[in-house]
Amino acid sequence: MTLARPQPRISVVICVYTEDRWDDILAAVASVRDQSWPAEETLLVVDHNPALLRRLRDHYEGAGAGEGVRVLANAGPRGLSAGRNTGIAASTGEVIAFLDDDAVAERDWLRHFADGYADPRVLAVGGRTEPVWASRRRPAWFPEEFDWVVGCTYRGLPPGRVRVRNVLGGNASFRREAFDAVGGFASGIGRDADKRPLGCEETELCIRLTRARPDAVLLIDDRAVIHHKVPAARERFAYFRSRAYAEGLSKALVARSVGARAGLAAERRYTTRVLPAGVARGLRDALLGRAGGAGRAGAIVAGVSAAAGGYLIGTARARRAGGARVTIAAVPGSSADEPARGST
Repeated sequence: MTLARPQPRISVVICVYTEDRWDDILAAVASVRDQSWPAEETLLVVDHNPALLRRLRDHYEGAGAGEGVRVLANAGPRGLSAGRNTGIAASTGEVIAFLDDDAVAERDWLRHFADGYADPRVLAVGGRTEPVWASRRRPAWFPEEFDWVVGCTYRGLPPGRVRVRNVLGGNASFRREAFDAVGGFASGIGRDADKRPLGCEETELCIRLTRARPDAVLLIDDRAVIHHKVPAARERFAYFRSRAYAEGLSKALVARSVGARAGLAAERRYTTRVLPAGVARGLRDALLGRAGGAGRAGAIVAGVSAAAGGYLIGTARARRAGGARVTIAAVPGSSADEPARGST
């Protein structure tokens, strides 16, 4: 007799912050409500925007149109990490999935996440994020190796369902016990009140998780697909360069928090193998007269330089400050040993 596979209840958290994305938010929620594996609930966490909070509550709760949708205010400081931690604390599912507020999920998104948790060792499952360019097509100069700049899956990640160091935050899920083990997302690394496009909070969390639970398995399943909007402003080289620089700053904080060996392990292969191959492809395309080849090669070099500069400056700043300003938030109700602490 074969026992039925446990079916995890999945809560979906969508962090939102601006009314400018109103239609995108509605589309994101609609895509969750249309899943072939129904979500236990959808939690919209509003980041310190009272007008948006009222409008969403009126739309989903006041009008009775939001069965299974809950609208919450970010209970922590301004920023994505605190918003996610608010959603985790309020959720009821055994698995918590995160979806960007300007993305829509394909119908089997949660089903592929759920399949990954058939193995009890799996504590996180991420998916594949495809860009939806405002100009309808990828800019000719924009290298696929740098699609992480616009929050999407980039060339260099292995295909299929594979084990990884970390999942990517806008399309990811975690067992609740992961947060019980290590607390929530860290503030001081990712996007907060600062306008600089920082990131890496999910990287830092995943490294902490595998340190606390060496047996933990983290996966990316490229069948769990979402489609992420890329606005026109992010198709420009100025944003590309600033986002790469900000990534370097964030990586410096991650390395300071969890150690350079763990914090930069995946990046070493990326910079020594994936990027040189991308430059070679771009130069080859240029020699063959294909559009954008030289631009892509140049963008890769510029992106690496900007990220390296950000890393060096971020490292120097952290040393002058006596340590990285990273706070690990406890998720209320978790059993993490240290409810909150500063990492150095």
